[in-house]
Amino acid sequence: MQTQEIITLERDTLAVAVPAGHQVMIGEGSKLALVQALGGSFTVTAQGRMFRISGQDADALGKTPLAPPQLPENATDADVEHLVWEQIRSCYDPEIPINIVELGLIYRCEVENLSDGMRRVWIEMTLTAPGCGMGDTLANDVRKRVMEVPTVTQASVEMVFDPPWDASRMSEAARLETGMF
Repeated sequence: MQTQEIITLERDTLAVAVPAGHQVMIGEGSKLALVQALGGSFTVTAQGRMFRISGQDADALGKTPLAPPQLPENATDADVEHLVWEQIRSCYDPEIPINIVELGLIYRCEVENLSDGMRRVWIEMTLTAPGCGMGDTLANDVRKRVMEVPTVTQASVEMVFDPPWDASRMSEAARLETGMF
């Protein structure tokens, strides 16, 4: 059995209840068990409940936030698109330690050049279950991460449910990780 790190929250922090998706304030001094720290966000448990804490609040957990993404000098369109995908790969389902790209939740990602040299990104994504309360949280996380990419000034993330998600959309590595092969 894996030992979880116990953390004392250093300040009042907004969190999202998993899987309900509603926001709650967790008070300074609360004892939390760190369950997952992937992609810059944190899944914790407190008093038998699971919560997701954003990477922007890493300091409240005594952690260092991720560095912003960087593009090489004279970046090409391919460089930008690659970085957009890397940012999406940094988004994790709070209950499953697999990024949403490997889970097969991203149906479409298009990067468009704008006339001023900036870029617009369109993303269509889904959820493993349509009624998941974390949908808005995951979509907002994807949008925020994509907007961190230099030259991206607009990002649209649309939640779609057709075709419905099923385990066949997962990468082989994700299916092996979850035992769904």
